[in-house]
Amino acid sequence: MTDQQTNAPSSAGGRATFSRMYDYLLGGLQNFEADREAARQLLQAFPDAADTARSNRLFLARAVRTLAEAGIQQFLDLGSGIPTQGNVHEIAQAIDPTIRVLYVDIDPVAVVASNQILMGNPTCHAIEADFTRPQLILDALTSEDLAAVIDLSQPTALLYCSVLQLVAHDLIHSVVAPIRDRLVPGSALVISHPGTAVTDGYDKASVSTVAEVYRTKAAAQIVMRSDDQLIALFDDFALIEPGLVSLNEWRPELGESDPFVAKSMPSPMRGAVGFRQAPT
Repeated sequence: MTDQQTNAPSSAGGRATFSRMYDYLLGGLQNFEADREAARQLLQAFPDAADTARSNRLFLARAVRTLAEAGIQQFLDLGSGIPTQGNVHEIAQAIDPTIRVLYVDIDPVAVVASNQILMGNPTCHAIEADFTRPQLILDALTSEDLAAVIDLSQPTALLYCSVLQLVAHDLIHSVVAPIRDRLVPGSALVISHPGTAVTDGYDKASVSTVAEVYRTKAAAQIVMRSDDQLIALFDDFALIEPGLVSLNEWRPELGESDPFVAKSMPSPMRGAVGFRQAPT
């Protein structure tokens, strides 16, 4: 999704959103002044914010490439955000042009921009839906149009990249489990998420300010999770090597420009990919 420069929002917008702030941090143009101001405040408190977004994007690319090369034919990207370069369908279809991708996001700007770029790509689509209401997404997948994109009776890659931190601890399993548990053997689950160790590697006041910016500017509560809490979200999915690690440590590629490679500390984001195996 590389044509966003021609479709930049013209309105000043209202409240910032998590996805449009992320777009700004990645250097995109699908954002409003409210998003840019919130992101600037975020960068003041946490200068590594843009590098963290970039590192997450690179992890997504490596994970998708790994799964496409393993033969997975359909990808369900929940909380997919604003389209930018290196999206799931671009990476996956470079390996197999028949791969199908469904993007799901609550932000109508993200969905409109995605579908504009997906015109002429019959195996990919974007819908407006809340990933924290999984039953509504499951219901939507029964429609004739979407069933042609995602068929949960076939192996599927379910992606939660840098979105589950928006879900409270007491709700997280009710958000992830309904779709995860429908996935058949041979399916995969991808998660990237800020780890609790971020409070150890960064100034606590800065971390607190970051949470406050998201809360006041984007009405988003940020929840960090421990490795044990993140591994629990994979349930019976077996993590592939190297397991749950900092994003820049997950199968790095030669010549890749992950910004944390040159930093003294790893990415504050953790990530892993797991496969559901057939019962023995």
